[in-house]
Amino acid sequence: MSFVPAWQLRAAFARRLSAMYGAEVPAYTTLVEVSTEVNTDVAAADPAGAERLGSIHRVTAERHGAIRVGSPRELAEVARVFGAFGMSPVGFYDLRDAAASAVPVVSTAFRPTTADELARNPFRVFTSMLTPGDRRFFDPELGAQVEAFVASRQLFGPELLELADAAIAGGGLRDDDAERLLELATGAFELSAEPVDHDWYRRLERVSAVAADIAGVTSTHINHLTPRVLDIDQLYDRMERRGITMIDEIQGPPRWNGPDVLLRQTSFRALDEERSFRFADGTEGPGALRVRFGEVEARGIALTPAGRDRYDELLTETDRRLAADPDGPAEAGPSGDGPRIRALGTPRQRTARTVWAAGLPDTESGLAEQGLGWFSYTVGEDSVVRGGEHDLADLVAGGVLVAEPIVYEDFLPRSAAGIFQSNLTGEGTRDASRSGEDYDLARLSELIGVAIADPQRLYAARRTESLAAAADRLGISIRTEPIGDRS
Repeated sequence: MSFVPAWQLRAAFARRLSAMYGAEVPAYTTLVEVSTEVNTDVAAADPAGAERLGSIHRVTAERHGAIRVGSPRELAEVARVFGAFGMSPVGFYDLRDAAASAVPVVSTAFRPTTADELARNPFRVFTSMLTPGDRRFFDPELGAQVEAFVASRQLFGPELLELADAAIAGGGLRDDDAERLLELATGAFELSAEPVDHDWYRRLERVSAVAADIAGVTSTHINHLTPRVLDIDQLYDRMERRGITMIDEIQGPPRWNGPDVLLRQTSFRALDEERSFRFADGTEGPGALRVRFGEVEARGIALTPAGRDRYDELLTETDRRLAADPDGPAEAGPSGDGPRIRALGTPRQRTARTVWAAGLPDTESGLAEQGLGWFSYTVGEDSVVRGGEHDLADLVAGGVLVAEPIVYEDFLPRSAAGIFQSNLTGEGTRDASRSGEDYDLARLSELIGVAIADPQRLYAARRTESLAAAADRLGISIRTEPIGDRS
């Protein structure tokens, strides 16, 4: 029997989930087809630019999924399942205050953490956990009922968890066990045919559609699966031309004349899906739920802590200007003659482009020089330099070192909440006079018994490692300005 390493398991897992989700949500298949078309066209028009943030093979194969669970126990089990595929928890996202609608969840994302593993297959799963102890959304009685309901179910069977543990310990599995792991793991995220308790689901839905999707059923499922596209604005336009209704806004940074940074996301609207309901009198009958949708993303350069602070400032300024002028400036596209796509012409997009043009460097070199973006460094061709200590900026300016942008591999709370909110069936309820429940990266790590990595530390390590390798190859030391986390 042959051995299947974790990265090959991960790639196979992503493919199987994609096939399963495409069968369940046919519009997702259309989304993948259009994404591939856009990527092919962009790569043909600008081959070098298309691969600036990853090979075209990586970009076209890339996916991120999203699931939702109900408790720390379930999240800890998720960590075991995804750990089998070489995916670790990275980042903490609090969506409870990031949306106007009721979204009572905190989240992390499971993904590979090293450059080599990300290049092999960068599959990620954004994983949200319900917070029934948050009294802004759940009174004590309902919160206790939710906790009891979640405690009574088992999302992942013992065989799956045992195989996952074995894969973690061995860095992979023999092919028979690998096949069984893939079969069980894919099945665990398949939409269940079990009837939904109508009254219980609708009770939770009045609080939050997200809460109902998590604790109103006895299983979990892929909530959305997301391809990566090189031009999200063109994809948005082509999807609408095919008659698929997209949400009103592309979430995240605007399209502008500078480098792509962080993450832009959009989706088609959640569709009615037939489900079987169990009613109070014991009868069963057909119904529909609207919880799953198709998301697509475009990834840019990772921003440093200073860059993220700048990003937050730009968001705040955009909000301030929109409050003062809800119609926004009368500007049609990124440069006045860009593609006339509906999502580009919204007041928010027009306002954000104006704010960004004034507040962020419009070149990669500007991001690097101001310490706003994360870059790794390689030695330029035929580079020769005398020994001793040299400034990083001088080495880059002289072509001795070449700055390569580091792709943003993570997520944005406000964007994630915006996608969730735009696909909800209702606003839900929130009582701001009640106290919330404190969560942060450290507490969530403690609750699930697994260390959740700080993404900024991972980006910083990539930069540091690249500089150390370059210095060793050139036989010099490199003087840099420190770029660290906020702590």
